Amino acid sequence: MKSYSCRVCQANLFFENSVCLSCDTQLAYSRDERAIVPLSEDGTYVDADGGTWFACANRKVCSCTWLADVEGGFCFSCRLTRTRPNDNDEKGMEQFTPAERAKRHLIVELDALGLPIVTRQEDPENGLAFDLLSSVEKNVVIGHANGLITIDLAETDQAHREKVRAKLEEPYRTMLGHFRHEVGHYFEGSLVFTDDERTTRAREIFGDDTASYQGAIDRHYAEGPPEEWKKEYISAYATMHPYEDFAETFAHYLHICDTIETAREFGLATVAAPTSFSVFRDVVIGIWLPLSKALNQINRSMGANDLYPFVIADPVLDKLEFVASLRTRQS
Repeated sequence: MKSYSCRVCQANLFFENSVCLSCDTQLAYSRDERAIVPLSEDGTYVDADGGTWFACANRKVCSCTWLADVEGGFCFSCRLTRTRPNDNDEKGMEQFTPAERAKRHLIVELDALGLPIVTRQEDPENGLAFDLLSSVEKNVVIGHANGLITIDLAETDQAHREKVRAKLEEPYRTMLGHFRHEVGHYFEGSLVFTDDERTTRAREIFGDDTASYQGAIDRHYAEGPPEEWKKEYISAYATMHPYEDFAETFAHYLHICDTIETAREFGLATVAAPTSFSVFRDVVIGIWLPLSKALNQINRSMGANDLYPFVIADPVLDKLEFVASLRTRQS
């Protein structure tokens, strides 16, 4: 995450600030400018070209801090949400707020990396959209289908998430991690499978994606991952099917880039931006491994679990390199 400052008083701001705690100026995030901007007393912002922007209609509903291009309308992030809990679902609406916060974080990172988002309005069959569903009264399965990502809002609850994480023997489980993984499926569809050369290369690296997915699920939960899976995969879940291997790798690409950028913004690392490297392997070996080791030790100093509890084997570096190349080709 970037380090922001108030344009009125220069005080430090954080990404989700809706008001400057120093000068009380109302604030909003401009996706066009990639900056936090001040709102006038009537809740509007006028950009350098004279265009007028408005506070998102979800500002009070889910604490959305973004700008909308029409009065009473939704911002880009909120428009991506196709389904949300009913207003009468108190628990669901409570969980809706942190889920939307994580989604906004995701979009900012995708924008920074130059990964193109095609909405459902632009492509009704395969465009990106989200169903953020409450599981208070019915079971919700997290997943992706043709650009539509379904998220169980119960995953915003730390106790629930930790229970599931322990049951599945996962080293890491967060709401932002879910978004990053599921959007990996979307980008495999939009950037890989739409190009014959990339599809061929992906199958060489990740395996045959045409293999039965249901069969892979049944096998994975009946037998577990291969004994020496850490030599080729970033996680046990990635061993289930090439689809999941790609999505897990994509999520880790985002983990790595975002954490390095945050470290740079706050002076914890004096290195070049990950996107400035032509070879992503160099980013991982030269920057990420030393940084993640230090961050893990800091967490241990506080008696907490490792921040990044993963081992990156050489074949995983090849997979990360492929994912990084998707962004490069879009530049």
